[in-house]
Amino acid sequence: MTSFLLQITPAVPADTASTLTPGAESADASVGLIDLAMAGGWAMIPLAMLSLAGVYIFVERYLTLKRATKNPQGFRDRIKHMVLAGDINGAKMLCAQTGTPVSKMLEKGISRIGSPLKNIETSIENTGKIEMARLEKNLSALATIAGAAPMLGFLGTVTGMIQAFIAIAQAEGGVSPQLLSAGIYQAMVTTATGLIIGLPAYVGYNYLVSKIDSIVHDMEYTSIEFIDLLQEPQH
Repeated sequence: MTSFLLQITPAVPADTASTLTPGAESADASVGLIDLAMAGGWAMIPLAMLSLAGVYIFVERYLTLKRATKNPQGFRDRIKHMVLAGDINGAKMLCAQTGTPVSKMLEKGISRIGSPLKNIETSIENTGKIEMARLEKNLSALATIAGAAPMLGFLGTVTGMIQAFIAIAQAEGGVSPQLLSAGIYQAMVTTATGLIIGLPAYVGYNYLVSKIDSIVHDMEYTSIEFIDLLQEPQH
């Protein structure tokens, strides 16, 4: 019975079958991400390393800057009241427990109370410079990644096109698309990958710089406020 049904089943032309199952042909023609990465050639290895480094630096700096802004509510007012009340040790302890750049500057200034005002200003300024250097750590590396990734992608593009032209020069007779595919794949994939890495790194760098500028502005305002506090007449 089965053989009889197979015999009476109408044959489907090849062109009709291809139109009835477009998904099968498109599935065969699709290229996965791993295949694209492999087609990118040698340039994909340093690009992958730059990508991992960029993600790590951004996340680490973001978390560091987030902690740097976590001053307790009413922190400045509490420090002001303690200093005016003469509770120097309590103010220093509160600053040490907070551990933010602003609190470290205040702690240094409080520890110099009794010294000439110029010495206090210098101590606060030096502490601020040290804290700024800590906040800006690895930012130059992120900026380098933002600029180097697209350039490395373009370098892969150039080498890919060189490979394509070498294949054309060495070909005997007609040039087939398969002959050029490797070089063109490398050229396009590396360019796209370099831009995909470089653009987020550039945006992330500028975002972190804006956060640092905000923290530095807060540090400067706090230092001025503290110096003004020391210059207030004591009652």
